[in-house]
Amino acid sequence: MNSYLALLRGINVGGRNKIPMKPLREHLEDMGYQQVSTYIASGNVLLASPDSPEQVGREVEAALVENFDLDDDLIKVLVLSPDQLHSVIGSKPEGFGEQPEKYHSDAIFLMGIDAETAMTAFRPREGVDRVWPGDGVIYSQRLSAELTKSRLSAVIASPLYKSMTIRSWNTTMNLRDRLTPL
Repeated sequence: MNSYLALLRGINVGGRNKIPMKPLREHLEDMGYQQVSTYIASGNVLLASPDSPEQVGREVEAALVENFDLDDDLIKVLVLSPDQLHSVIGSKPEGFGEQPEKYHSDAIFLMGIDAETAMTAFRPREGVDRVWPGDGVIYSQRLSAELTKSRLSAVIASPLYKSMTIRSWNTTMNLRDRLTPL
């Protein structure tokens, strides 16, 4: 049995693709997943399965589209092992996420594209935005006092955005604390 974090892209965002967490957990349990839990309502599912992360991702993505009233063009699922999530956290740029009162920091997880390709969607505003490529992730940091001047929202208009799912650094760290190897 393996423990995993499933990041569900495109649910409960902007009033679209609403999925209550209790029915989601129940459905995943009915599919045979064990130790299913969710963290906040933004598409973070912890579960256990003997299957590979790729297989779990395919099954969960198909189940979301088949069993919930969703815009399936927006839905993607990325499944990470504890080692993969710890690698994202351990590879962060120096100082990243360490001044939450000054900077808003995000982990932008990539699905089906590499960081080099994803970086082409970013046009950071000098003095406001900073982005760093990682392995399967883009680290994004915005000056909190200048959030309205950030260009991160421009990424949402990019076709590449469909291959990304964003989690705040605080959420990423909380997910790490909840995801334990079996």
